[in-house]
Amino acid sequence: MRRNWLIVGPALILVVAIAVVGSVILISLRNPAPSPEPSTATAPTSAVTTTGLAAQRERMVIDTIERRGITDQDVLQAMRTVPRHLFVPEADEARAYGDYPMPIGFGQTISQPYIVALMTRLLNLQPGDKVLEIGTGSGYQAAVLAEIPGVEVYTIEVIPELAERARAQLASLGHTHVHCRQDDGYYGWPEQAPFDAIIVTAAPDHVPQPLIDQLAVDGTMVIPVGPPGGYQTLWRFVKDADGELKAYNEGGVAFVPFTGEGIRQPSGEALVP
Repeated sequence: MRRNWLIVGPALILVVAIAVVGSVILISLRNPAPSPEPSTATAPTSAVTTTGLAAQRERMVIDTIERRGITDQDVLQAMRTVPRHLFVPEADEARAYGDYPMPIGFGQTISQPYIVALMTRLLNLQPGDKVLEIGTGSGYQAAVLAEIPGVEVYTIEVIPELAERARAQLASLGHTHVHCRQDDGYYGWPEQAPFDAIIVTAAPDHVPQPLIDQLAVDGTMVIPVGPPGGYQTLWRFVKDADGELKAYNEGGVAFVPFTGEGIRQPSGEALVP
């Protein structure tokens, strides 16, 4: 995949157009209407189910992630370890390891496994890194991040019901180094900044300035940017020693829109056409 890059100042990020480079990567498509608020499963119903789901998870990693070029062993191991079926509605458990997004209620989705793996790899996480996730959703992406050795995870969800559900599920799986917060992710988590990595799992129409400010020098931000309800561009930003951001286009995507009061406030930042 060819990557385009440009230099932008820390005060303003302009994303001029959605450039689809190479193959289009499809990510959690927006639901046409809010779906019911399903409950997630807490455990498979039998040993046979456990064995079958583990086999599906292994096939998912081999067929839809590894064969598509992701070779980072920490990322692959994380995808093998996290039980995605526990982060989807119980009725959908048998479909949990398909490579597609799934509704989790409140008009939100859990991203397809390949995209979760791709965005995790793009962060280039190292032991000791602090990573901020905006958009906890089901908690699945946070659980995958937490499986990367030596990483501390901070995650924010704007929808109270999803935030509480994800907090309970992550705690039940023993992820004590995942810190959950119910709040507007536009403003980040300034008390814990700076972050070595920031990942955004919903699409704003511009890059929130608070997130730029909270990214550490040499840190990486992975974020989809573009109009709500359509295709966006997945950007990887790296902050240099002068505080400037180098931006790399990672392809076309489609995420649920970024929500909250912050994104609706006048910011002086140009919107994507």
